[in-house]
Amino acid sequence: MVRIGDVNLGEFPLLLAPMEDVSDPPFRALCKEQGADMMYTEFISSDGLIHDAASSLQKLDIYDYERPIGIQYFGAQVDSMVKAAAMVAAANPDVIDINYGCPVAKVACKMAGAGILQDIPKMIALTEAIIRSTNKPVTVKTRLGWDEQSINIVEVAERLQDIGVQAISIHGRTRKQMYKGVADWSWIAKVKENPRMHIPVFGNGDIDSPAKAKEYRARYGVDGIMIGRASIGYPWIFREIKHYFSTGELLPPPTVAERVDAARRHLRHAIEWKGEKLGVLETRRHYTNYFRGFPNIKPFRTQLVTTDLPSDIFATLDEIEAVYSEQENLMLV
Repeated sequence: MVRIGDVNLGEFPLLLAPMEDVSDPPFRALCKEQGADMMYTEFISSDGLIHDAASSLQKLDIYDYERPIGIQYFGAQVDSMVKAAAMVAAANPDVIDINYGCPVAKVACKMAGAGILQDIPKMIALTEAIIRSTNKPVTVKTRLGWDEQSINIVEVAERLQDIGVQAISIHGRTRKQMYKGVADWSWIAKVKENPRMHIPVFGNGDIDSPAKAKEYRARYGVDGIMIGRASIGYPWIFREIKHYFSTGELLPPPTVAERVDAARRHLRHAIEWKGEKLGVLETRRHYTNYFRGFPNIKPFRTQLVTTDLPSDIFATLDEIEAVYSEQENLMLV
């Protein structure tokens, strides 16, 4: 069994990656239903927390049905990260996760996220201070290194473990790569194969199908897989991978009714949680994947991502269900 502290994640957990404006409570609820074993919040700014920024504080919202769940946060200064750790712990997550992987310039240029990969001693000191300040299990998500000339993830993972980090998730790209190219899991395997490593090592990057998940599980020997972009608008990826692991067979894709129902519930929950304006706006990025592969879907999708009225979006979803369920039935005859 894979464990983070006292948290039991089963034999080979599938984790929902922390994604800005994606892995919020409405989307996490859908992923949990579809088999995600561990989920993380959107990453939260430590400065935002200690300065009582409403958007940051709201991201601390977690619910018992989501457990086990980690709250992920980021920052570059020891004082603010330690103060914010107390606020994160007060929200009572199962795990506190530190983001050392975000590659976007506005984060990295402040030596937060992946920026700290340029100063490993600072990363270690910062992490140790957080671990000492809390009784919650502390985990880390990071990348291979700043660039190809500074890939030092084997040493970094070992040093993080030695100061008390209880699990590490590794995205198989450098900061310089951003999300381009192919994730190099061979470095993740080297971390796992290090005889000194005993904490769980989770792999992340490019897992977009059950077959690839099974192949990477066998080839790289990781303790679990973290899934990010492939889950956006497609929470069924978790159940499909689990089914393939257990049977070697692919599940049929979700039906039209399942897809529309998920989109409806996602939007409804998003409006309840963030209000109408943000709820409508932040759900838009999911519609392409909810209805990917539907013939002649573009006019409907345009309606979904351009209207600001929930009533119009729900009406469009009703229309999609009516039109494409009829086509689905004809294909089954």
